[in-house]
Amino acid sequence: MNVKIEKLVKRFPGRDKNSPGVTAVDNFDLDIPDGKLVCLLGPSGCGKSTLLYMICGLETPTSGKIYFGEDDMTDVPPEKRGVGLVFQNYALYPHLTVRQIIKFPLENVKGEARLSKEEMEKKALEAAKLVQIENLMDRKPGQMSGGQQQRVAIARALVKMPNVLLMDEPLSNLDARLRLQTREEIRRIQRETGITTVFVTHDQEEAMSISDMIVVMKNGVLHQMGKPQQVYDDPVNLFVASFLGTPKINIFEGEVKGGALYIGEGDKGQRVLDVKGVDDRKVWVGVRPEGFEVSENGALTCSLKGIDVMGRDISVVCNNPASGEVIRAIISAENEVDESGKEVRFDLKPHKTFLFDKETEERLRFT
Repeated sequence: MNVKIEKLVKRFPGRDKNSPGVTAVDNFDLDIPDGKLVCLLGPSGCGKSTLLYMICGLETPTSGKIYFGEDDMTDVPPEKRGVGLVFQNYALYPHLTVRQIIKFPLENVKGEARLSKEEMEKKALEAAKLVQIENLMDRKPGQMSGGQQQRVAIARALVKMPNVLLMDEPLSNLDARLRLQTREEIRRIQRETGITTVFVTHDQEEAMSISDMIVVMKNGVLHQMGKPQQVYDDPVNLFVASFLGTPKINIFEGEVKGGALYIGEGDKGQRVLDVKGVDDRKVWVGVRPEGFEVSENGALTCSLKGIDVMGRDISVVCNNPASGEVIRAIISAENEVDESGKEVRFDLKPHKTFLFDKETEERLRFT
């Protein structure tokens, strides 16, 4: 089931007449292809959960439309949308067994669509097997780990085989190792079922690893949508470039003069790249950690602070006056860096170096 969102807006009123309202989602357009896993990614408060709850029907849009396929779902109540929702805090019933929790959505079905007890039992077992908890059917939530509880919540959402599966930061309560294992399971389940899935997270590493497409949001506005690697390699603005990547992108002040890029300004600027096609102006320069090459006569000189050995790679920690933060350059362990030296010099890889207008922060492309 493809999901289409057109000009969606959600405004929350202020606390009183004198308080301004809050626009959580602002003129949002989104087309989610059938059978894909799409991550809504952004910082806390960017509107991603509000958008999810409007798709679900738990929040009413101020304006705009929501379509499932060709059907307008904007005013359809949640129980008639055919969605499954997995909450951040699991929301399991503590007095029920796993079997009862998974069967609960089926027991609430009325009329001709209601299944027999045998059919409910069969579907509950199928959902439990899908998330690999069929041996826990007689336990209660208090007798299970966090990861097991999360699987129960997913099974409950899947038991009716919804048209759309919605997941609101489902891994945030798990420890790092269990989070990694569970996100792999979610990806496996989504591929096996082929259910269109919308996954909300603020963890960019999680979004990059699990999704077919990511939607990067800020202040209720869609900034960029695309395949994870595409968005990482080709960000449209400074926010997207800064939000994606671990370690994060290194940002410098710079300027373009006569088709050349200088990091730093005025007489202290270092000429680092040819950037044809960009007019003279002040810019932000973003360099991915893997965008540095150590060179004895490199164009960019930095003050060496330390070396972190990471096995096959080395993280060179350094400073430059044009950057207000510590710079981290990831290079191959085959390179030799003199730890006793005070400076380290780099050449920059053009395809890992991005320019952004100093005022608008929009991407400037060069050849």
